[in-house]
Amino acid sequence: MKKIFIVLIVLVAFFGCARVRVEAPKDPIKLDISMRLDIYQHVAKDIDAIEGIVSGNEKKPAVGKQGTWLDVFVKDVYAQESLSPEVEKAAYNRKDRKPGLVSLEEKGIVGENKFGLVEARDSERADASVNSLINAENGDRMVIYKAIAEKNGISVEDVQKIYAKKLQDNASSGTPIEAINESTGQYEWKVK
Repeated sequence: MKKIFIVLIVLVAFFGCARVRVEAPKDPIKLDISMRLDIYQHVAKDIDAIEGIVSGNEKKPAVGKQGTWLDVFVKDVYAQESLSPEVEKAAYNRKDRKPGLVSLEEKGIVGENKFGLVEARDSERADASVNSLINAENGDRMVIYKAIAEKNGISVEDVQKIYAKKLQDNASSGTPIEAINESTGQYEWKVK
């Protein structure tokens, strides 16, 4: 009886244990890394804040708003999220020159290129004052791009691509924009 019991235990142990077979997969393992999505969300938020100033749609705090005891602690946390004085100055400079720039864009004299900068499109009508406006606008835009890139730890070129898309999407009708042609994969100038 003891021998039968031992044989049964051995059989149960032998057949009851799972067999594991390790094989390499036929297809390579694919990973989807979405870390940059969060970074680009912060960049988009910064762009929206700056463009709010430029367009005049910035959200100002309510005058005379009563604070809570929590505001004593929280305001220091939000201080690092605010715009630097240089970026704020550049945004307000852009706001001041926006009407003139929009007028030149609608006439086709200047356009928005793929780097988020203003470019002369009609060299015959782009006189010294137009070139001065272009240089001032691009200078302020580069201040903004560099600050956003530094704040978010990405390249200036990446910021320029994101910002260019936003500027082109918000450009008024008749503005020349340098956009990608889906069929050729090349950037081409077209009128919005």
